[in-house]
Amino acid sequence: MRSTSASSGAPPNKHAAIETPSPWVTRWAALVERGPVLDVACGAGRHARLFAARGLEVVAVDRDAQQIAGVRFVQADLEGAPWPFASERFGAIVVTNYLHRPLFAQLEAALAEEGVLIYETFMLGNERYGRPSNPAFLLQPGELLQAFRGLTPIAFEQGYLETPKPAVIQRFCARRGHTGSVRIAP
Repeated sequence: MRSTSASSGAPPNKHAAIETPSPWVTRWAALVERGPVLDVACGAGRHARLFAARGLEVVAVDRDAQQIAGVRFVQADLEGAPWPFASERFGAIVVTNYLHRPLFAQLEAALAEEGVLIYETFMLGNERYGRPSNPAFLLQPGELLQAFRGLTPIAFEQGYLETPKPAVIQRFCARRGHTGSVRIAP
């Protein structure tokens, strides 16, 4: 099954308008205390830049070539080729506006002990507000909680969002490790 991202079907400079990091990622970024940080389907690199500015080692991956200062960039087709990070573990993994369900297991396996997963993407109901609108490319209610049940949930939200544009989204932040290792962000 093909998946979708904020980049699907748009011209090469499609990410230029999205410069500001997601408020969800910014809110939970303080939990990320070590790298490397993996920014999946990074687009122009707004989240890669956020973590690099904090002095963390960052790896960004996207199918479209990018140049992001201070970041190791890997150009890869995450949907049609093998996972490019088979032997690597990450202190944090960030995914926004991207869904390819076959990657869920690789993402969880690539998260180091005490590592943080920050995930935010579209869910069922978004078809009323624009793209993506194909139900195959929208999360089901609670799907991230189920997909990453091997991690310790820190925060979860799902529902309607008005800004930066009307959308129905699901947000999840989790850590690999037991409950006592979780420090809640202010």
